[in-house]
Amino acid sequence: MKVPEKYKFIIELGKALHVYGIPSYKIQSYLTEVATKKGITASFMDLPTWINYAFYEDEKSYNYIECIPPGYLNLGAFSRIAELMNKVIDSKIDDEAITGELNSIHAKTKIINHYYLTLSYAFSAGCFSLLIGTNWISFGVSLFLGSLIYLLVYLATKSKYLENIFESFSALIATTISCLLTLIFPDLNLGLTILSSIIIFIPGLAITTALEEITSKSLVSGGAKLFDAVILLFKLFFGVLLGLGLMSSLIDIDLTNHASEIPRWILFLAVPLLSITLLPIFQVRKKDMIFGVITGAFAFFITVLLSGYGVLVSTFIGTLAIVGISRLFGGISKTPKTVFLTQGIIMLVPGSKSFMGLSSSFLNSSITGSTNLFEQVVFILMGIIGGLLFAGTFRERKSKKPAIISRNI
Repeated sequence: MKVPEKYKFIIELGKALHVYGIPSYKIQSYLTEVATKKGITASFMDLPTWINYAFYEDEKSYNYIECIPPGYLNLGAFSRIAELMNKVIDSKIDDEAITGELNSIHAKTKIINHYYLTLSYAFSAGCFSLLIGTNWISFGVSLFLGSLIYLLVYLATKSKYLENIFESFSALIATTISCLLTLIFPDLNLGLTILSSIIIFIPGLAITTALEEITSKSLVSGGAKLFDAVILLFKLFFGVLLGLGLMSSLIDIDLTNHASEIPRWILFLAVPLLSITLLPIFQVRKKDMIFGVITGAFAFFITVLLSGYGVLVSTFIGTLAIVGISRLFGGISKTPKTVFLTQGIIMLVPGSKSFMGLSSSFLNSSITGSTNLFEQVVFILMGIIGGLLFAGTFRERKSKKPAIISRNI
């Protein structure tokens, strides 16, 4: 049955939020608020690969079901869509104009500056290598590999086959090149360089988002996303293992070599730089960039300052602080706090420790020589989810003047 025209703008809003990687429970909450304000009785279900919207009208009902691939996080697009939804809720825009606004938002996401993105991938790898303690040679190689990884990202958009094997293939290429460069640079920190080159793909944020959805009782969506994130982590590690297996038959490989000669004060430069490199990747809007960088740096340093209290407590308090500052910046800039909150949580990097833990388990040697990495992963994730829970981020948005109670699935 064809869905009436008066419901199409809600469907388009939901699809846009899905495509740009917004958590399912937030999408359902946003759409319920819009429907309530418009006097529409509806229920919404958003899952990683499909959506199901039901609209109720007297004794009739209209269903819209569509299969949609999982979305990719785009903070700039989300910010614009949130502004559009506020206009809809405040009745400042008509239904026909909504489609035009959404088309404009979609068009802006397709404007890509490959030069900026190459620099972003390069310096995100380089800055991360500085944060985890390395030397200048490893830093330089990380920059090179980071830029090479973006070349693979670009080629993956042109080839369906490369897109399907991308995670494992990029990890394989980074590992192979890193191993070969140890012949030229014996002091290269092999393990840290490999990790730094693929850090942008390690699903720390994806695991956190999945657990966030599970905690908010979106069990199906959260469970599916958690499994997908774990599989992504294993695909990356498979590429690394394959590369190390191939290269170990040709040359001697020492993953335990760890030479650090970077001054500690470099850390204060690397943290904001790492936050800056994330801006083009997530297409953060210009008006949100400064606050986003401050949030990321604030998240890292407050966690470091509280590290004496243990991983769990420092992460928990750090998450509470991130939520607070995100709400402050969101109020100032009129931008959803999620835009800043996401950039802060990324700096807590649970994904990198997950990868280190896998190396410790499968290779019987940790990349950094640290112990109890899996325990640290669990504590970081518990601290983040606990912080989000106690900060009240899982509360549903409420309309100022609810007109109709919508039924939720």
